[in-house]
Amino acid sequence: MADQILNSLLKDYEKKKSNAELEAENRKISLYEKFPKLKEIEDELNSFAINITKNILNNGSSIEKQEELKRKIAILKQEKKDILKSLNISSDYLKPQYECSLCNDTGYITDANYKTTMCSCLKQRLLNYSFNKSNMSNLDKENFSTFNFNIFSDEVDVAKYKFNISPRKNILNIKNKCIEFVENFDNPNYKNLLFIGNTGLR
Repeated sequence: MADQILNSLLKDYEKKKSNAELEAENRKISLYEKFPKLKEIEDELNSFAINITKNILNNGSSIEKQEELKRKIAILKQEKKDILKSLNISSDYLKPQYECSLCNDTGYITDANYKTTMCSCLKQRLLNYSFNKSNMSNLDKENFSTFNFNIFSDEVDVAKYKFNISPRKNILNIKNKCIEFVENFDNPNYKNLLFIGNTGLR
Protein backbone atom coordinates (compact mmCIF):
# COMPACT_ATOMS: atom_id res chain seq x y z
CA MET A 1 0.00 0.00 0.00
CA ALA A 2 2.82 2.40 0.91
CA ASP A 3 4.55 1.70 -2.41
CA GLN A 4 1.33 2.42 -4.29
CA ILE A 5 0.95 5.76 -2.53
CA LEU A 6 4.57 6.71 -3.24
CA ASN A 7 4.30 5.69 -6.90
CA SER A 8 1.11 7.72 -7.25
CA LEU A 9 2.79 10.79 -5.75
CA LEU A 10 5.84 10.35 -7.99
CA LYS A 11 3.56 10.30 -11.05
CA ASP A 12 2.15 13.62 -9.88
CA TYR A 13 5.69 14.95 -9.51
CA GLU A 14 6.61 13.78 -13.00
CA LYS A 15 3.55 15.55 -14.40
CA LYS A 16 4.32 18.76 -12.49
CA LYS A 17 7.93 18.70 -13.69
CA SER A 18 6.91 18.16 -17.32
CA ASN A 19 4.33 20.95 -17.14
CA ALA A 20 6.86 23.39 -15.66
CA GLU A 21 9.40 22.60 -18.37
CA LEU A 22 6.80 22.81 -21.14
CA GLU A 23 5.60 26.20 -19.88
CA ALA A 24 9.21 27.43 -19.77
CA GLU A 25 9.76 26.27 -23.35
CA ASN A 26 6.58 28.05 -24.48
CA ARG A 27 7.72 31.26 -22.75
CA LYS A 28 11.07 30.98 -24.50
CA ILE A 29 9.51 30.44 -27.93
CA SER A 30 7.18 33.40 -27.46
CA LEU A 31 9.99 35.66 -26.29
CA TYR A 32 12.33 34.63 -29.10
CA GLU A 33 9.63 35.36 -31.66
CA LYS A 34 9.38 38.93 -30.35
CA PHE A 35 13.15 39.37 -29.96
CA PRO A 36 15.01 37.25 -32.60
CA LYS A 37 18.39 38.44 -31.34
CA LEU A 38 17.88 36.32 -28.21
CA LYS A 39 17.29 33.28 -30.41
CA GLU A 40 20.48 34.01 -32.35
CA ILE A 41 22.48 34.21 -29.14
CA GLU A 42 20.94 30.97 -27.87
CA ASP A 43 21.86 29.19 -31.12
CA GLU A 44 25.43 30.48 -30.96
CA LEU A 45 25.76 29.39 -27.34
CA ASN A 46 24.56 25.90 -28.21
CA SER A 47 26.97 25.74 -31.15
CA PHE A 48 29.95 26.82 -29.04
CA ALA A 49 29.03 24.32 -26.31
CA ILE A 50 28.90 21.51 -28.87
CA ASN A 51 32.25 22.54 -30.34
CA ILE A 52 33.88 22.55 -26.90
CA THR A 53 32.52 19.08 -26.17
CA LYS A 54 33.71 17.74 -29.53
CA ASN A 55 37.16 19.23 -29.07
CA ILE A 56 37.51 17.75 -25.60
CA LEU A 57 36.36 14.31 -26.76
CA ASN A 58 38.54 14.33 -29.87
CA ASN A 59 41.42 16.12 -28.19
CA GLY A 60 41.57 18.09 -31.40
CA SER A 61 42.21 21.58 -30.12
CA SER A 62 44.65 23.34 -27.89
CA ILE A 63 43.85 24.67 -24.45
CA GLU A 64 44.10 28.17 -25.92
CA LYS A 65 41.39 27.33 -28.48
CA GLN A 66 39.10 25.96 -25.80
CA GLU A 67 39.66 29.04 -23.63
CA GLU A 68 38.82 31.25 -26.59
CA LEU A 69 35.50 29.40 -27.06
CA LYS A 70 34.75 29.80 -23.36
CA ARG A 71 35.42 33.54 -23.56
CA LYS A 72 33.04 33.86 -26.51
CA ILE A 73 30.40 31.96 -24.53
CA ALA A 74 30.84 34.31 -21.57
CA ILE A 75 30.44 37.34 -23.88
CA LEU A 76 27.26 35.92 -25.42
CA LYS A 77 25.80 35.10 -22.01
CA GLN A 78 26.46 38.63 -20.83
CA GLU A 79 24.88 40.06 -24.00
CA LYS A 80 21.79 37.91 -23.44
CA LYS A 81 21.64 39.02 -19.80
CA ASP A 82 21.90 42.68 -20.83
CA ILE A 83 19.09 42.33 -23.36
CA LEU A 84 16.80 40.69 -20.82
CA LYS A 85 17.63 43.41 -18.29
CA SER A 86 16.79 46.13 -20.82
CA LEU A 87 13.42 44.45 -21.32
CA ASN A 88 12.85 44.24 -17.54
CA ILE A 89 12.77 40.45 -17.81
CA SER A 90 14.40 38.29 -15.15
CA SER A 91 16.77 35.57 -16.33
CA ASP A 92 14.62 33.15 -14.33
CA TYR A 93 11.77 33.88 -16.74
CA LEU A 94 13.26 31.41 -19.22
CA LYS A 95 13.77 28.72 -16.58
CA PRO A 96 11.15 26.17 -15.45
CA GLN A 97 9.20 27.44 -12.45
CA TYR A 98 9.22 24.31 -10.30
CA GLU A 99 7.02 24.16 -7.21
CA CYS A 100 9.99 22.92 -5.21
CA SER A 101 13.34 24.58 -5.86
CA LEU A 102 15.16 21.93 -3.83
CA CYS A 103 14.32 18.87 -5.93
CA ASN A 104 12.97 20.56 -9.10
CA ASP A 105 9.75 18.58 -8.71
CA THR A 106 11.43 15.17 -8.77
CA GLY A 107 10.82 14.32 -5.12
CA TYR A 108 14.49 13.49 -4.52
CA ILE A 109 17.72 15.39 -3.94
CA THR A 110 21.20 14.26 -5.03
CA ASP A 111 24.09 15.68 -3.01
CA ALA A 112 27.68 16.30 -4.06
CA ASN A 113 28.54 12.67 -3.34
CA TYR A 114 25.71 11.48 -5.62
CA LYS A 115 23.74 10.23 -2.66
CA THR A 116 19.99 10.45 -3.28
CA THR A 117 17.59 11.31 -0.47
CA MET A 118 13.87 12.01 -0.37
CA CYS A 119 13.07 15.72 -0.54
CA SER A 120 11.26 17.37 2.35
CA CYS A 121 8.36 18.27 0.04
CA LEU A 122 7.72 14.62 -0.80
CA LYS A 123 8.03 13.65 2.88
CA GLN A 124 5.43 16.30 3.71
CA ARG A 125 3.02 15.00 1.07
CA LEU A 126 3.37 11.48 2.47
CA LEU A 127 2.70 12.83 5.97
CA ASN A 128 -0.32 14.76 4.71
CA TYR A 129 -1.71 11.63 3.12
CA SER A 130 -1.25 9.61 6.32
CA PHE A 131 -2.74 12.45 8.36
CA ASN A 132 -5.86 12.62 6.19
CA LYS A 133 -6.28 8.84 6.23
CA SER A 134 -6.08 8.84 10.03
CA ASN A 135 -9.28 10.91 10.27
CA MET A 136 -7.39 13.56 12.23
CA SER A 137 -8.19 16.39 9.83
CA ASN A 138 -11.03 17.65 12.08
CA LEU A 139 -8.90 18.46 15.10
CA ASP A 140 -10.25 22.00 15.13
CA LYS A 141 -13.68 20.55 15.90
CA GLU A 142 -12.79 17.28 17.62
CA ASN A 143 -10.43 17.98 20.51
CA PHE A 144 -10.18 18.10 24.29
CA SER A 145 -11.94 21.46 24.54
CA THR A 146 -14.97 20.26 22.57
CA PHE A 147 -15.14 16.88 24.27
CA ASN A 148 -18.62 16.22 25.69
CA PHE A 149 -18.45 13.84 28.65
CA ASN A 150 -22.21 14.17 29.24
CA ILE A 151 -22.94 11.62 26.54
CA PHE A 152 -21.51 8.97 28.88
CA SER A 153 -23.67 7.48 31.59
CA ASP A 154 -23.22 8.61 35.18
CA GLU A 155 -24.60 5.27 36.40
CA VAL A 156 -22.36 2.79 38.20
CA ASP A 157 -23.16 -0.72 36.94
CA VAL A 158 -20.42 -3.25 37.63
CA ALA A 159 -22.35 -6.09 35.98
CA LYS A 160 -22.79 -4.14 32.77
CA TYR A 161 -19.60 -2.10 32.51
CA LYS A 162 -17.18 -4.30 34.49
CA PHE A 163 -16.09 -1.21 36.47
CA ASN A 164 -16.95 0.06 39.93
CA ILE A 165 -17.09 3.59 38.55
CA SER A 166 -19.46 5.13 36.02
CA PRO A 167 -18.60 5.36 32.29
CA ARG A 168 -18.53 9.14 32.69
CA LYS A 169 -15.98 8.97 35.49
CA ASN A 170 -14.00 6.44 33.50
CA ILE A 171 -13.90 8.57 30.34
CA LEU A 172 -12.85 11.62 32.36
CA ASN A 173 -9.97 9.58 33.79
CA ILE A 174 -9.02 8.58 30.24
CA LYS A 175 -9.21 12.19 29.08
CA ASN A 176 -6.92 13.32 31.89
CA LYS A 177 -4.44 10.57 31.07
CA CYS A 178 -4.46 11.63 27.42
CA ILE A 179 -3.83 15.26 28.35
CA GLU A 180 -1.03 14.16 30.65
CA PHE A 181 0.46 12.12 27.79
CA VAL A 182 0.36 15.08 25.39
CA GLU A 183 1.94 17.41 27.93
CA ASN A 184 4.79 14.92 28.46
CA PHE A 185 5.12 13.81 24.85
CA ASP A 186 8.78 14.90 24.59
CA ASN A 187 9.71 13.20 27.85
CA PRO A 188 11.57 9.96 26.96
CA ASN A 189 10.88 8.57 30.43
CA TYR A 190 7.14 8.90 30.10
CA LYS A 191 5.07 5.84 29.18
CA ASN A 192 3.17 5.51 25.91
CA LEU A 193 -0.56 4.97 25.50
CA LEU A 194 -2.12 1.75 24.26
CA PHE A 195 -5.65 1.72 22.86
CA ILE A 196 -7.34 -1.64 22.47
CA GLY A 197 -10.81 -2.79 21.48
CA ASN A 198 -12.98 -3.00 18.40
CA THR A 199 -13.41 -0.05 16.05
CA GLY A 200 -16.04 2.42 17.22
CA LEU A 201 -15.95 1.48 20.89
CA ARG A 202 -15.75 4.31 23.41
